[in-house]
Parts: sequence; structure tokens; C-alpha cells
Amino acid sequence: ARLNHIALHVVDLNKSTQFYRDLIGIDTIPEPFHDGKHTWFRVGESTQLHLILGAQTAVIPDKNTHLCFSVGSMNAFIERLNQAKVPYENWVGEKGKITLRVDGVQQVYFQDPDLHWVEINDAR
Repeated sequence: ARLNHIALHVVDLNKSTQFYRDLIGIDTIPEPFHDGKHTWFRVGESTQLHLILGAQTAVIPDKNTHLCFSVGSMNAFIERLNQAKVPYENWVGEKGKITLRVDGVQQVYFQDPDLHWVEINDAR
């Protein structure tokens, strides 16, 4: 078995699409429905993220359940978060702080428009 896609149910498709496309920096791909209720992204060689319009409210957040994306430069990504005024924190919840894992990987956590937790790290 291999991971095909992850689906997130969202309240505002346009806002969530902009968040993942513009802030996270992942590319949209064609989706088959063409109904204005879906945005698909490529997030790996053969893996996708699907946003699906229709959630009535944002999720109840739990940081243990999160999406993770790796970036080439944590400093550049932190600057992007700061410019967009997106608050971030380390694993224990300290605002504006970065977690340094025992293996040297840096991590930050923040929430998307529907309060899903997102991790960004610099793992290679």
C-alpha cells in the first residue's frame, strides 16, 4: 500500500486554497469534479492533498494530528510566516519559538484557516 491522498474538509475553499498554495507553497493540480467544491494539490511524487468545501465549522484542534511539510530554509519560511502575520509556535506551545529535535531538525507549528495544525520542518 502507498499513500494516495489526504483530504481536509474546509469551511472556506478559497481561503484554504490560498493558504496552502501561497503560504505553504504547494502547487494545485487538476481535479476531476470541476464543481467549485474541490482543490487538489501535489504534495509528493504520487501523493496529493485534497481540500473539500462543506465543513460547517472549523475543527477542534489537536496538535498531535497535523500535516507536515519540509522546506529548504527554516529562516526563509519563518520570514514568510512573519510577513503574512501567521503566528507560529514550538511543540510545547511557546509563541514565536522553534523546536529543535534531538536529530537537529527544526520544527514550527501553526494552524490553517480551519484550525488544522500544520508543521513545517527542515528535514532533508
